Amino acid sequence: MALNPELVGFVKEGLQRGVARAEIAGVLVKAGWPSDQVSRAMAMYADTPFAIPVPRPVTTESMRDAFMHVLMFFTLLISCWSLGSLIFEFINRAFPDPAMSRSYYSGSTLQAIRWDLSTLIVAFPVFLVVSWQISRAIRLDPTKRASRTRRMLTYVMLFIGALTLIGDVISLIYNFLGGELTTRFVLKVITVGVIAGAVVAYYFADLRGEDKEPQT
Repeated sequence: MALNPELVGFVKEGLQRGVARAEIAGVLVKAGWPSDQVSRAMAMYADTPFAIPVPRPVTTESMRDAFMHVLMFFTLLISCWSLGSLIFEFINRAFPDPAMSRSYYSGSTLQAIRWDLSTLIVAFPVFLVVSWQISRAIRLDPTKRASRTRRMLTYVMLFIGALTLIGDVISLIYNFLGGELTTRFVLKVITVGVIAGAVVAYYFADLRGEDKEPQT
């Protein structure tokens, strides 16, 4: 989200007059401005001694950057889904449903395991390589952290992860109230919770770092 021009102008004028950065930020927060917007407005100017405020470089995003971000998030989603499905299959084999025949598990389950493994073998390395390339590009040009595509997809991932966690807890409570908790169901709930929770925690922490960067 673009910053309010009046907020940016106030910060610039305060820095021009030699007011301390902490004092500018404090008076803005006291006036009711959200702290994240204040931090972003302050981050637009480098903390460098000079006669006038020195602006930081802003984000420049190419189609290649957008493609890399989309590919990274897409392969991450596929990897998480395949990993969860693979663990589910192992849980089903360890704790089989009495209503299902052994021939079902020996045939259908093995096919599912092969498919999940094949997907992970392809998707996860692609995710790692693309993620490494994006991290390297950010190290060379820190303004790329404020990429609009990156922020948008991060929020999408957080939304999907949050919905998954909410659905996971609802399912657990529903079965608990119905007295239908089984070992394999609880293990599946834990699997979903751990995978979704890890993704949400990682990108939430990453997003907190991005909020400190100026946005265009």
